[in-house]
Amino acid sequence: MKTWKSGHMNRIYASIEDLVGSTPLFEPVRVEKQLHLTSHLLCKLEGLNPAGSIKDRAALSMLQAAEADGTLSPGDTIVEQTSGNTGIALASMAIPRGYHCEIFLESGVTPERRTILRALGCRLLDYRDVPGAADPDAPFDPFREATLEEIRRYCTAMGPSFHFLDQTSNPANPQAHIRSTGPEIWKDTDGCVDALVLMAGTGGTLCGLSTYLRKKNPKIHIAAVEPAPCSVRSEENPSCKIIDGVLRFDDRPDAACSSFLHHDLYDECMEVSAESAHRTALLIARQEGLLFGTSGAAALTAAMELSKRPIFAGKNIVVIIPDGGGKYLSSFLYSDQA
Repeated sequence: MKTWKSGHMNRIYASIEDLVGSTPLFEPVRVEKQLHLTSHLLCKLEGLNPAGSIKDRAALSMLQAAEADGTLSPGDTIVEQTSGNTGIALASMAIPRGYHCEIFLESGVTPERRTILRALGCRLLDYRDVPGAADPDAPFDPFREATLEEIRRYCTAMGPSFHFLDQTSNPANPQAHIRSTGPEIWKDTDGCVDALVLMAGTGGTLCGLSTYLRKKNPKIHIAAVEPAPCSVRSEENPSCKIIDGVLRFDDRPDAACSSFLHHDLYDECMEVSAESAHRTALLIARQEGLLFGTSGAAALTAAMELSKRPIFAGKNIVVIIPDGGGKYLSSFLYSDQA
């Protein structure tokens, strides 16, 4: 019987963090042909990261930074607010390091994400878990999310071993994309990146990629994508279809956005509705055999519109596809109903 030791062979990995990154660019040529698009839409398939999303990069970067500055010690508890992907990534990276994870979930999270987080041993929290944040006799508000200040208060109440990493202001978030995502895109396109299209959540990916790629190509066109007003839940429109994990930002001042969402990071903002993302998701699934998440489908929708402009004929448009569609099968995204 042949025997070998882990780590002896070059292509066998013993740590989940070694699997983060090096995701491929995929060109949906069948869709391009069907829609008569003349640009090259190069989709960065971040769902192929080990925990299933681009947030694997940011999570690993934030954990490494917290370890390097002495914030984290084995046995500590990591606390984060997330629509799911960051929490899943943090939990996956934290397990082999000996940390616990507690996650304040944002509203609209799919059941699949809750199931994955619980499978990874996470404790799921909401605003009612913060001391003094809610009237114990008041009914639960499904649209109420814990504020950042409430989450900090929760960690203080729980003790010094609880740490809020705060992806919305943690500099290790965009740094992950300066170190890895940007260089990968530049290398795989042989330095030919004419445009970048992506949705903005915390803004970490936008900030990191804009910083890196604009240094490489000052003429790059960066389109940041936000949900159309009809796809944002409100008291007047509580049951609309949403593109989860992202917010509108272009009409808000920089001070009202996350630390990384600045207007000078992008050249234009494009609006996409959840219904348009739905149609694109089905198109990619049935023409290319790939399942994209809502924000990836929305970003590709915007990229397809951008590619119709004559100025982008024959150009390379890189589209960030943050995750795959497996976490959205219970949502509207892959329903045959528009």
